[in-house]
Parts: sequence; C-alpha cells; structure tokens
Amino acid sequence: MKKVMFIASTGGHLNELLQLSPCFSKYDYTLVTEKTKSNIGLEDKYPNRVHYILSGTYTTWKAKCTYLFKLFANCWISLYYMIKFRPDFVVTTGSHNVGPMCCLAKLFGKKVIFIETFANSTAPTKAGKIIYKFADYFIVQWESMLAYYPKAIYGGWIY
Repeated sequence: MKKVMFIASTGGHLNELLQLSPCFSKYDYTLVTEKTKSNIGLEDKYPNRVHYILSGTYTTWKAKCTYLFKLFANCWISLYYMIKFRPDFVVTTGSHNVGPMCCLAKLFGKKVIFIETFANSTAPTKAGKIIYKFADYFIVQWESMLAYYPKAIYGGWIY
C-alpha cells in the first residue's frame, strides 16, 4: 500500500484537502496541518493519522518577526515527519507552511502533487509559483490558471 502524506495549512487550504478524504482509506496516509483550535477535532475523525506543524501567518508586524523562526522550526518538524513516515507521495493544497515538506520530499526522491487553491482563479499563489518549478504533478482547479502554469493539469474543482 502506497504511503501518502496529505498536508495543508489551516483554513481554506485544509478544507480543500479534506475534500479528498474519500480516497484516504486507499492509502497508508498521514494528515499534516497547523495546530489551531479549529483543527483539534481532526484527531477524533482521523485517529492516529493527524500530525502538526507550527502555525505561521505573517499578516501583522509581530507575526512577521516570528515567522522566520516558525518557518525554520517547521523545516525541522517536516524533516522529522519525512523520516518517520517515509511517504511515497506528498499531496498538498498549500500554502506557505507546506513548502519545507515539499522541498524535503523532492530531496528524498518522493513525488509531490500540488493542487493550486480554488480561491485563486486569476493569479497564481506564492506557494504555487515556487512549488510549480519542481512538483511532479501540478493541478489547477480553474482552466484560466493554465495561462500561468502551462504544464499543469486542469483537474476541475475539488468541491
């Protein structure tokens, strides 16, 4: 059975990723997201499958100061998860906190599948622009996004 790590930041990115939950049982899967109050219930729904990275948003000045430290810590947490779970595939809907895991997956010779967010139909995301360069499969949910990502696969909406 293939090992798949599903990873997304909290909020809309995680909501999109959870739309794929019907296929979770087909794999030896791990779900990784940020530890926030809104995500605590995931442990009940997916017992022994949910693991956390640090929440890292940079919308305020104070958050910008701590973001680099959290990003560095997430690199180490991601390395730990990569070694512990040894996924064959990393599937993500973004955002910036998944970058370290995607980079490590490529370094470890794993496949990276990035699904560009449904929320953007007219402009690429920062994470998308970075991960597009090395993702094995890059999926867009809007046909208009193929103008920004010509090698992407148009997959339609997850919802």
